[in-house]
Amino acid sequence: MAGRMQRDFCHGLLESAHYNAPMRIRSSAPARIDLAGGTLDIWPLYLFHEGARTLNAAITVRAECELSDAGVEGIRVTSEDTGAVLAAASSAALTGEEEPRLAARLLRYFRVDRVAVVTRSQSPVGAGLAGSSALNIALCGALAAWQDRSFEPEELIALAQDLEVQVIRVPTGGQDYRPAVYGGIASLELGPAGVRRRPLPVAAAELSARIVLAYTGDARNSGVNNWEITKRHLDGDRQVFAALGRISAIAGAMERALEMGDWPAVGRRLSEEWAVRKSLAPNVTTPAIDALIDAGLAAGASGAKVCGAGGGGCILLLAEPQHVGAVRAALAAAGARLLDAAVDEEGLRVRRV
Repeated sequence: MAGRMQRDFCHGLLESAHYNAPMRIRSSAPARIDLAGGTLDIWPLYLFHEGARTLNAAITVRAECELSDAGVEGIRVTSEDTGAVLAAASSAALTGEEEPRLAARLLRYFRVDRVAVVTRSQSPVGAGLAGSSALNIALCGALAAWQDRSFEPEELIALAQDLEVQVIRVPTGGQDYRPAVYGGIASLELGPAGVRRRPLPVAAAELSARIVLAYTGDARNSGVNNWEITKRHLDGDRQVFAALGRISAIAGAMERALEMGDWPAVGRRLSEEWAVRKSLAPNVTTPAIDALIDAGLAAGASGAKVCGAGGGGCILLLAEPQHVGAVRAALAAAGARLLDAAVDEEGLRVRRV
């Protein structure tokens, strides 16, 4: 693993050798905002669009978990967000279908038999910020440390992605896990060789100063939306093929604008991507989403789109710093819940406490 993530993760594993008991490990990973090119990160869609890429940034909205063996017999999982509690005698007793299903599936895979797990997330449920994937990475990292197992970053991503597919039962894209592992702002270049992450030379403070993130109050199911789009694409739907081709081109144009520091152009590309994305499926937007976006644009935002596959969740708006306050006020007045978020330059953190 690279950078700070590697140092913290390996340090946590090394520390574990110096303790007898009890053992406690804490981990966290950031959620993300997707700027352009979403849905194309689902295999094999990107193979049909030359130069496909997805742009995203990790944000300071984190998923967290804590593992402990203090006074524990068997397995106990508590999700502080949903209130779900899981108890089992051992990992062998789990089917992976128990709630919370992601934790059950991971504990079954790692075969951990005496542990208490507590999870929490700063992301609202169904926000479109890849909070479940961030929690997945945080749990995988913690369980690997618990067992003194070492994973390269891409190995950990592949494992987390495959396990999440088993949970949601539809294909999942590759973009959600990389911000959680690496942090920062990046372009994911998609092609026959797979996914290549390229960090973008964009100052985190510059993007952070322009982010307005608002939760609509309505959760959405990105897996269902993306699976419907994937099926239509593979069935030869010309409208879907053309729309994803246009989204791919917009992502390329936004990448160039980001590298040039042309923030008005970045905002325009954000809105262009949203306009095309709305044509992919009838439930991508709602009257409430449209009203919130209109309010933000009228208050001075340079661009806006829904995070993730749409249908609810969070709206991302970009605005010049002098307009951010007015945009936030307009969205609050329209009934949105504002989230404080900046670019998170750190990825997965795992440590023994």
